Amino acid sequence: MKQTVALGLFSGGLDSILACRVIAAQGIKVVALKFVTPFFDYDLLAKKDEYTAEVERKYGLDVELVNLSEGYLDLLRNPTHGFGKNFNPCIDCKILMLTRARELMARYNASFLVTGEVVGQRPMSQRRDTLRVIERDAGCAGILLRPLSAKLLVPTRAEQEGLVDREQLYGFSGRGRKPQMALAKALGIKDYPNAAGGCMLTDGNLGGRIEKYYAGAYTPDSQDISVDDVNLLLVGRQFLLFDKFWLVVGRDEKENDRIASYWRPGDWLFEMTTHPGPTALLRLGDAQIEGHRKEEVVNAAAGIVVSYSKKVNGEAIPAEVTVTTGRGRVSQMYKPLAGSKLQLWRIE
Repeated sequence: MKQTVALGLFSGGLDSILACRVIAAQGIKVVALKFVTPFFDYDLLAKKDEYTAEVERKYGLDVELVNLSEGYLDLLRNPTHGFGKNFNPCIDCKILMLTRARELMARYNASFLVTGEVVGQRPMSQRRDTLRVIERDAGCAGILLRPLSAKLLVPTRAEQEGLVDREQLYGFSGRGRKPQMALAKALGIKDYPNAAGGCMLTDGNLGGRIEKYYAGAYTPDSQDISVDDVNLLLVGRQFLLFDKFWLVVGRDEKENDRIASYWRPGDWLFEMTTHPGPTALLRLGDAQIEGHRKEEVVNAAAGIVVSYSKKVNGEAIPAEVTVTTGRGRVSQMYKPLAGSKLQLWRIE
């Protein structure tokens, strides 16, 4: 007899692990979909094989990474159900994931979807009424099974048709995690992450920075935001020079390498040459220089870079910086910028 297949939304947290395992325990093949965006778990795309092997070893689950970046960046412009405490569109986020999962059902020949949602666990996205809205707006009525709270909810099609034994499902509710921890122990699951969320949009500082970008505070090109733009927002020290030029300055060698990797034609790159210090990127320098003296902008940006370079006797000293613009590369000495300007232009 052909094995039943289900697609599970897999965050990597305990609830999603349990939901997938509970369904798999009934002889159903569960394909765990791990959605990634620049705001959560994007780094996994660079180590896919390592991650999938780890999930299989720890939890006995087959996981597939799904890059949701493009649709997610558009979602943030105007989420139907608004934002949470910060710049987090939790309800629309779940709807987008479920919509994508539903679209993938045919590829995997899946009969239904699974999530680790628990009634009442999250005040914004896991109230009973909100769960119904998410199900409706994602087009998942009847095919979305929530194993950890199933006994508190209307039976799904999979239960009604006998694909899943409802008696082997659970009726968890509320914010406490003791029932989930007990179930994990019963299933032999010992190594699982803490309950803290991993989405940067829920962070007041990072979420606020991203919100400002979408409002056009950093660049006039915010209507065409890219994954690299988001990555640039989430790294280094952030500055806005002359209320117009977005500059990002690395804080260590790793950040310097990351910032340099986000360079694209039209950007200006600042690199220390003979003196240890940061790398900096000024986004869209070529396009925005009109109306400003280029020398003034370059001096300011290079001065910031020098200000954060290695100190001599506790003070920043003039140092050589190589500046790459659309017109080539030039190296020369620059003085550190006055501290008052650093504070004035800093935007974090």
